[in-house]
Amino acid sequence: MKPGFVAIPSEDAVRFWRGGVDAYGRLPEHAISDGGGVPCRHCLKMVQAGDAYLILAYRPFAGVNPYTETGPIFLHASRCQRAVMQEELPEILDSERYLLRGYSGAERIIEGTGGVVARSEISGRAAYLLGNPNVAFVDVRSAANNCFQCRIVRLDQVSERIT
Repeated sequence: MKPGFVAIPSEDAVRFWRGGVDAYGRLPEHAISDGGGVPCRHCLKMVQAGDAYLILAYRPFAGVNPYTETGPIFLHASRCQRAVMQEELPEILDSERYLLRGYSGAERIIEGTGGVVARSEISGRAAYLLGNPNVAFVDVRSAANNCFQCRIVRLDQVSERIT
């Protein structure tokens, strides 16, 4: 089972670029990158030093249930090209460890799928989880701060949305 890394949908990013509110009904905050640790969830690249970016609360789920987590993400302040679904680890995944968690099609955590893995083990662990027919997708979150990074799906599941 080959995993594909998927960015947030362009329709979500465009909403924020046009002044839309985040998951908490607030306008995104504006900041300037110092060049360290500012991963854009739309292009899946780092925001370079001196470039403007947005900080906002994001919920990467279509519905709402007890498992639909919300957390902070970064997004280039200006339009960027959405990352194409890829097999390779995105540029933004440059930390040592990440939390991976499998979800059902009903967006509920599948018990026993969550765990912190080394960066080098992300693809293998994701492939293992996606081999479970009950797992519809895997979310990648920061092991340190629990921030949503990107979604992993089976490569044969091509979709514009991450949900």
